[in-house]
Amino acid sequence: MLRLAVSTLLTLAIGCFIAASSASAGSVVARIDLSEQRMYVSIAGKPAYSWPVSTARRGYVTPTGSYRPTRLHRRWYSRKYNNSPMPHSIFFRGGYAIHGTNALKSLGRPASHGCVRLAPGNAATLFQLVSSYGPRNTRIVITR
Repeated sequence: MLRLAVSTLLTLAIGCFIAASSASAGSVVARIDLSEQRMYVSIAGKPAYSWPVSTARRGYVTPTGSYRPTRLHRRWYSRKYNNSPMPHSIFFRGGYAIHGTNALKSLGRPASHGCVRLAPGNAATLFQLVSSYGPRNTRIVITR
């Protein structure tokens, strides 16, 4: 009887450990609200960051929807827009990406050609999170 109880407790403990390990692996969700021009980042379901962004200005579009990162580049330059630097790029749909910008005064209002711009330090932080958790465990959600 004692062996059965110990075995059951051990099985429960292992199950709890596995569940805790899975939960700690977690995920990253970057929610971009176009009307607020703000990004909300949660890690394993808990709010972690809130940053101002710049998305598409008049005449351009930032696509809405739910995406997974498709490519990550620590250093990237736009071939379409005069070789503009796009540090810590996280591409999520074709040529659309979340990336750092030096146009800090534009953050908090629409100003881009469609990408989601962040302050360089915030872009580096997000890039590190996505790299650590992996694209499969990252979701980018863009809403109006």
